[in-house]
Amino acid sequence: MRLLMTLACHALAVAIVLHGAAAHAQPEADTWPQFRGHAGNGVSESVLPAELTLKWTYQADEAIDSSAAIVDGVVYVGTYAGTLLALDLETGAERWTYSTGDMGIGESSPAVAGGLVFIGDLGGMFHAVDTETGKARWTFATMGEIKSSPVIVGNRILIGSYDGFLYALAIADGEQVWKYETQNYVHATPAVWDGIAYFGGCDELFHGVRISDGEEVVNLSAGAYTAASPVIADGNVYFGTFDNEVVGIDLATHTLLWQYEHPQRHFPFYSSALATEGTIVIGGRDKMVHAIDAATGEPRWTFTTKARVDSSPAASGGRVYAGSSDGRLYVLDLATGEKLWEFDTAAPLVASPAIAEGRLVIGSEDGVLYCFG
Repeated sequence: MRLLMTLACHALAVAIVLHGAAAHAQPEADTWPQFRGHAGNGVSESVLPAELTLKWTYQADEAIDSSAAIVDGVVYVGTYAGTLLALDLETGAERWTYSTGDMGIGESSPAVAGGLVFIGDLGGMFHAVDTETGKARWTFATMGEIKSSPVIVGNRILIGSYDGFLYALAIADGEQVWKYETQNYVHATPAVWDGIAYFGGCDELFHGVRISDGEEVVNLSAGAYTAASPVIADGNVYFGTFDNEVVGIDLATHTLLWQYEHPQRHFPFYSSALATEGTIVIGGRDKMVHAIDAATGEPRWTFTTKARVDSSPAASGGRVYAGSSDGRLYVLDLATGEKLWEFDTAAPLVASPAIAEGRLVIGSEDGVLYCFG
């Protein structure tokens, strides 16, 4: 990717929502309330045992590409059969199931806030489901399939659609607050920083949209199709592209910090990065997990699996947890990339790990949900 930076910047009004701190209080730190976790960076504050053991499995009705949410002892996850599951985190027992109808749930992952769990389906419908009863509270129809995951920001929820729009909806009733148009599918899940939602698009642009009113404040040429969701750390944003690169951008100046590409293996990045301890960790379709210095873009280590890594890695306690399409869940040392442990599920892992309350949950392509602790 050759980044051509063009900036469309409007004067910033006072945002009515900042970092999700308006009508709804921030979730407790030891939760995984939405895709990429409590802080949106793929990092959990929960402590996992040094040696993981399998606590339970649940056989779902279809493949699981959706990554789980974990809140208040309940696991929420979607299946390709269009079933939203609510399971007891301790035992794996089913609390309730909700059907989206004829359309499946793909990579869209649940978000939980205000007594509701939100999910998008491949028919373009966005659902708000009561966490206690499993009944629909409201639905909102887009005009394209939803693979993006919802993001909670105060009293609003953001969702992207393959109709080319990013929507902001009222959490309480699903009323559309605004919609922002791109030139292609909105696949990536936005990352929020200082009242702005940032995301890369299938239109090869990197967008920044003011959450208060839906106005565009940043429009940068990414130079390539971008499906990965960005991660923000210390005022910088990082994401992978289909031009086989990971890029870092300074959000204050909108300038390119660095571009990373493996010197031998040139494959797209579909996985979303995590950011922790000055390190960016991301999976690649080159069958590798890459660790990159956040300041310089220089490689720190790589770890090779036996298939592409579309699953987005998570981190906890100095360790990286990464799924691969080779069917294995890997535990790696964050500092060195050394393999500490692996578990073979015998089916591709496209969904990403969720870590909270001393448990790690991940679903597989054969429809089995695994819980480790």
